[in-house]
Amino acid sequence: MIEVSAPGKLYIAGEYAVVEPGHPAIIVAVDQFISVTIESATKNGSIQSAQYSDLPIRWTRKNGVLVLDHRDNPFHYILEAIRLTEKYAQEQGRLLAFYHLKVRSELDNSNGRKYGLGSSGAVTVATVKALNVFYDLEMDTLTQFKIAALAHLAVQGNGSCGDIAASCYGGWIAFSTFDSLWIKEKQSKWSLSALLDAEWPKLSIQPLDTPKDLRLLIGWTGSPASTSDLVDQVNQSREHEEHSYQSFLNESRECVEKMILGFQTQNIPMIKQMITRNRQLLASLATTTGVIIETPALKKLCDLAEKSGGAAKSSGAGGGDCGIVITDKKTGILPLMSLWEKAEITPLPLHVYHYPKGGN
Repeated sequence: MIEVSAPGKLYIAGEYAVVEPGHPAIIVAVDQFISVTIESATKNGSIQSAQYSDLPIRWTRKNGVLVLDHRDNPFHYILEAIRLTEKYAQEQGRLLAFYHLKVRSELDNSNGRKYGLGSSGAVTVATVKALNVFYDLEMDTLTQFKIAALAHLAVQGNGSCGDIAASCYGGWIAFSTFDSLWIKEKQSKWSLSALLDAEWPKLSIQPLDTPKDLRLLIGWTGSPASTSDLVDQVNQSREHEEHSYQSFLNESRECVEKMILGFQTQNIPMIKQMITRNRQLLASLATTTGVIIETPALKKLCDLAEKSGGAAKSSGAGGGDCGIVITDKKTGILPLMSLWEKAEITPLPLHVYHYPKGGN
């Protein structure tokens, strides 16, 4: 049996702007995982995930293509990851086989409510990683990222794939997305292997060293949000406010680049200053577009953190889910935890996850 896992993620800075090629974000992998197991099978295989149902969905092959026996399936990301990885496997001369694939998630709470840790990205990455081992493809991390990104885009249609990068690489990363229009054009002309071998315009994935005294705190508002819906809303609104949106993009890039410099120079005050600046930029984007990014609960989370000496903002698309706080090890956190709990904000006991050296 093969078992692999992929970590969840949290956006630290650069949200919304990161969907535009070349605009950076900082993202971190966290130590909650989606695990995928694969066991060889004969005649038919199955896909099972307790997130949706304990009953496995049966599948078989017709003319070399995976076909589900169940019409109403929630496994779109897994299936697209399977389709693309198996297409690559065939191009590499591998014979396709049957298997039972099981998914287990830690990225939601005991009631099945999502924390906003990128479960769709992590399950896509974990599926690609598992099949990489199953078919002995020996893909490097960048190739795994590219296949998972193509799968994610095929299903979701928008987004930066920054969560895919965090799940693939682990740790803290600076990330800028690729030119998706270029990808779509080449997909219709090139083999998958040629597309994976090519350099993707604007794509940048850069691991960051963390200042040793930096501390990351995470609070959950208890209210889930849909990233794809919020990104769609901002995209629709920006058409009427193109000048303001371009200003936001430029200022976000400047802010995140300064924050990256803060990581490179181990400058925690600069990182905190840019977290506060990024919060202001997202507030101005919300005003311009009419999209609620910082909910009342997220505002309370951030305001309480700032009063306690931290720099705080919403994480990801906002509209609910998590907020993040950057502080240093000299600042006491117990008073903040107490204030959060009184405000019905749940501190999440998450830590930054780094892959063991030599194994992604």
